[in-house]
Amino acid sequence: MTSQAQVIKTQLPHPAPSADVLLEAVRAALEELKARDAVEIDVRGKSSVTDYMIVASGTSTRHVKSIADEVIRFVKRLDVQPLGVEGEREAEWVLVDLGDVVVHVMLPRVREFYALERLWTVGDQPPEALPTLAEGGL
Repeated sequence: MTSQAQVIKTQLPHPAPSADVLLEAVRAALEELKARDAVEIDVRGKSSVTDYMIVASGTSTRHVKSIADEVIRFVKRLDVQPLGVEGEREAEWVLVDLGDVVVHVMLPRVREFYALERLWTVGDQPPEALPTLAEGGL
């Protein structure tokens, strides 16, 4: 009996969902698990890696990991597998790479230290926080 290698599919669905569709799924996941202070940053023209970054906070390492897991769960409904997920074990900063959208979920102290919003908006207007459900948004 010969064994065959298992093939893992790592391709995006055809056609791949647009960045707007991915953003909507990410927003819904963040709202579902009550992520704090979510900010959306348009980095088109500043980065060749992605079009949008979303930075959000969790209240504990367990919350940070749960938020990242929810983002993954929501995009899988679109037949999207993350290109990469980093930081899940420590869960102080979990990065979920969805291609056109990269999601950073961080503890507040880690977020303050790295100041990604400031880094990616130098010379721009400060990014606006995503509206919460109570504000008529998400």
